[in-house]
Amino acid sequence: MHAFLVSAVAFIVLVGIMVVVHELGHFIVAKLCGVRVEAFSFGFGPRLFGFKYGETDYKVCLLPLGGFVKMTGEEPGQNMDLPVGRPEVAENDSGAFTAHPRWQRMLIGFAGPAANFVLAVVLMVFYFGWINEVPTVEVNTTTIEWVTPGSAAAQAGLEPGDIIRRFDSVDSPDWDQVYARTRLNANQPVAMTVERDGKTLPLTMRIPAAAKDDDFDLSDAGILPHILVGPIGVKEVQSDTPAERAGLHAGDAIVAVDGHAFHSVTSLLAYMQYGQGKQLTLTVQRNGATVNLEAYPAKLQASTWMLGFVPTPIPFRNDPLPFGQAVSKAKIFSLENSTLILDVLERLFTHKVSISELQGPVGIARMAGDAAEMKGWQPKFDLAAEISLNLGILNLLPFPILDGGMILFLVIESVLRHDINLALKERIYQAAFVVLMVFFVFIIFSDVTKLPMFAHVKP
Repeated sequence: MHAFLVSAVAFIVLVGIMVVVHELGHFIVAKLCGVRVEAFSFGFGPRLFGFKYGETDYKVCLLPLGGFVKMTGEEPGQNMDLPVGRPEVAENDSGAFTAHPRWQRMLIGFAGPAANFVLAVVLMVFYFGWINEVPTVEVNTTTIEWVTPGSAAAQAGLEPGDIIRRFDSVDSPDWDQVYARTRLNANQPVAMTVERDGKTLPLTMRIPAAAKDDDFDLSDAGILPHILVGPIGVKEVQSDTPAERAGLHAGDAIVAVDGHAFHSVTSLLAYMQYGQGKQLTLTVQRNGATVNLEAYPAKLQASTWMLGFVPTPIPFRNDPLPFGQAVSKAKIFSLENSTLILDVLERLFTHKVSISELQGPVGIARMAGDAAEMKGWQPKFDLAAEISLNLGILNLLPFPILDGGMILFLVIESVLRHDINLALKERIYQAAFVVLMVFFVFIIFSDVTKLPMFAHVKP
């Protein structure tokens, strides 16, 4: 119940802000062009409260799922509350949307997505310029700490210590880009280049089909990233556990496990899952001395092999960047994520990615809830910026009902030098609405089937 409430609140706040900013873009440019805006609403449904200033009703409605802007004459067939069958009257009203030049209407249509792009950049400029959380000490190369034997990574020939210099189409990728490209290429081969002992090697890894699942991690492909510097610190040893029986103490530092130098608990856990409870030799630093301990992992949580200690938290620090660097990093973040979104769409239309792999409202709510529960600000800013970019790009698709569809109609009318038949346009919009609703229902159904409670019914 707690997770549901957090996800629901986070979704409403996040999507509400994104949609209101989107509509604010339309609103501002419409006002600048002299179009009459009848309503600017936060939420949908019955009006709760608000005020009217000039010709616009600024209101808050019952359902807080985004908002909308209502412009006079905006919809096909809309006649500004004048007698039915007289849409030509709208053209005689200088404040009507349809009475303005097509280039102005295109600007108004583009302004919503543009506002989302601007919001994404502003969010990331603020994050990089005023927060920018980084580990106190970190590895700056995409180095592999361990490779699970028999995994997709092992079959590709990857080895611990390899540095990924190119992954898919990305040169010098960071781990976020490797993860994103892995998710994008589920059940497909990906070419990569690694550096090993000063030599460059071309390899190809077939990404597991599980990469399309929401809970996929790089460790599921057998890759354990080397991110942190130093041994695994032990903050607390839990009673009656393998760690206590092995003689592990709070304050110890695990330097190596069976000779493998692990730097994160994630790598250690993956190693124990592979070993399925086999004896471990822990090389531990204690008060300046090196001690070897023998430990036998146990299934302390369901089917997970563990030792039973609390690791020392990863130390983070704020490292705000100068404004120029913050702007540069924000632009790079936005460009890379926009390119990734376009890549997903291209693969969707070429049947390389299934529609079921897309995230809908339920999936976004889960991600929003997870980000809200995570420590630090980076997950929250990253997700907000990514959703804003998604909203901007998707609304520019040349599909009726969306902003891009409206712009496409205006471009066609500009080429033809006359308006498209209103009855034809209405039928196109009606058909598009049905298609969009079917697509929306399918995405929601796909989202729901991905919930943990339905995991047991999957093949």
